[in-house]
Amino acid sequence: MLNSQTIEIIKAVTPAIAVNAQAITRNFYLRMFRDNPEVRPFFNQAHQRTGVQQHALASAICAYFAHIENLDALRPAIEVIAQKHCSLGVQAEHYPIVGKHLLAAIKEVMEDSATGEVMEAMAESYQFLAHIFVGREQTIYEEQKSADAGWNGYRTFIVDRKVPESDVVTSFYLRRLDERRLPTFKPGQYITVSIGHPTTPTSPRNYSLSDRPDVGYFRISVKREVAAAASKPDGLISNYLHDVVQKNDCIQVGPPCGEFTIDTVDDERPIVFLAGGIGVTPLLSMAKTLVHQNVKSPIHFVHAARNSSVHPFAEEVLDLKSNRDNVQTHIFYDEPIEYDVARGKCDQIGKVKMKWLQSVIPWPNAEFYCCGPKPFMQSVNSSLHELGVDESRIHFEFFGPSQPLINAST
Repeated sequence: MLNSQTIEIIKAVTPAIAVNAQAITRNFYLRMFRDNPEVRPFFNQAHQRTGVQQHALASAICAYFAHIENLDALRPAIEVIAQKHCSLGVQAEHYPIVGKHLLAAIKEVMEDSATGEVMEAMAESYQFLAHIFVGREQTIYEEQKSADAGWNGYRTFIVDRKVPESDVVTSFYLRRLDERRLPTFKPGQYITVSIGHPTTPTSPRNYSLSDRPDVGYFRISVKREVAAAASKPDGLISNYLHDVVQKNDCIQVGPPCGEFTIDTVDDERPIVFLAGGIGVTPLLSMAKTLVHQNVKSPIHFVHAARNSSVHPFAEEVLDLKSNRDNVQTHIFYDEPIEYDVARGKCDQIGKVKMKWLQSVIPWPNAEFYCCGPKPFMQSVNSSLHELGVDESRIHFEFFGPSQPLINAST
């Protein structure tokens, strides 16, 4: 444990750190990529360009210091990060590199406020947190390796099928090249895909597994991301997968990771899945698993999309309720195209709002699983809180670095 003097120093300096957190993280990444370029592949460069990664790290630093006396409050966030680190192959030897540059960035940005006493407390706090991460990550690596058919690192997979799901989403059905069995994963988890892009070095990408476990393949469903500009090739890997990778091609795949999962289900408690766009992928895996297990819980699957042209898995979502009285599906289009409504492509026009949730969903005792783009997540989070749903019953995942869900008006 941290000693009391260190805790008091950290508490005293936390307001100043919070004010300068973004400057510190910008300085940190510039230093680290310049002096230790070997760690660059662990970081998504698109998130670097947009500043999302810097903002996420700044938020994490502030959260750690704010809860320096009660780290139990940070256990869920620590698990998210540890799973992400293991998906990318982060090792214990990388932590001293990060610590060196983070402390140097704090010293430079904070100037005279970063006294010797303050920097010693910062160093001790970093080492303490690093020790927690290294221990947890070592356990995850051991669990992956010891799992039936499990492994560490990357294995070569072959694209068995490539199936368009909408105008912008394509599914890739993956099998191991050596034809070995695949490990059972927890519905909601993701795998890591590493591609040797021919022109631009890129970091590996995480993609949620979009089908249930134990079907003989891994399925990932990738949305084509449109680049903001030629000089900022966002969506580099998604476009490469769509345009270049074909059936029988090989890619490198890491073992399943992730804490956003569904395990034991109480047959008396309703389960509500709230999916926005491509955020449907982990939730579809969860829902298909529950249906396959023939759970008796009432299940509501809500999927919001722009319109039928970009709506993936329309038939698979509808099939969830086939011959099952306990499953209901609800499709929202906020920009329906011609004939979407007349042909019954959607149930609702507009966005998922609090009043609709209140009138249709059994919200007082339901468990909510949410995934989608940030505006969707903000809206449903605000609606659920307005209904008085307890935090313990709201489970969510971001694609990319976690971001605060600032309540949006409904």
